[in-house]
Amino acid sequence: MTAAEQDWQPMRYPECPNPDKLALLRAGAQVRRRLEAEPLAQQVPVEQAEIWAISEFVSDEECTRLMALVDEAARPSDLLDQGYGHESTYRTSYSGNFDRNDPFVRMIERRIDDTLGLPHDNGETIQGQRYAEGQEFRAHMDWFWTKAPYWKQEAKRGGQRCFTAMIYLNHVAEGGETHFHNIGVTIPPQKGALIVWNNACRDGSLNQDTIHAGKPVIRGSKYIITKWYRVGRWG
Repeated sequence: MTAAEQDWQPMRYPECPNPDKLALLRAGAQVRRRLEAEPLAQQVPVEQAEIWAISEFVSDEECTRLMALVDEAARPSDLLDQGYGHESTYRTSYSGNFDRNDPFVRMIERRIDDTLGLPHDNGETIQGQRYAEGQEFRAHMDWFWTKAPYWKQEAKRGGQRCFTAMIYLNHVAEGGETHFHNIGVTIPPQKGALIVWNNACRDGSLNQDTIHAGKPVIRGSKYIITKWYRVGRWG
């Protein structure tokens, strides 16, 4: 841990309305039941957030195919207006959405759906992300800040994001960890591993302690895919 991380202060976003609180509570209960019954799922032992990991969720061959899809889709990553300041250095990776009609992509999506027990129609299209040396995504949240201008549109497209599912596609020589800033949890990339977290608390309130960062890649490159789930039908 760096000196800066040792001196961290909790990050908090301004409070905002939470019209999907009941739906977030229900989604959390559904996924919690499913993963608690999954013998391969390991929960990170912290009280502030619900985070699980499943090793070898995708095979080496599947990782290779998925990395090729990331390369095909990759464009400079964009950023929603959530108070990050639109700094060009805040998110420096390349990313892009997959073709969800691709049979291989649909198979991977269905596997994630079945593991979490969430409806397929509630899941956003898989997004692939690629980080070169020095690239990062600074501390941010995956849930939507409902006071932002974009919220009216997102409310019509499935509402709040309840869960994040992320898969590491390669081993990173150095760096590239997923760091949960407020709770001091750092997860190093492990090829083929699925990481899942609840963006809400157990009572359905938006969880400030899921603020996280993709740490800079120091040596090598980093490939991941991410699938976000809404409380309602997406799109």
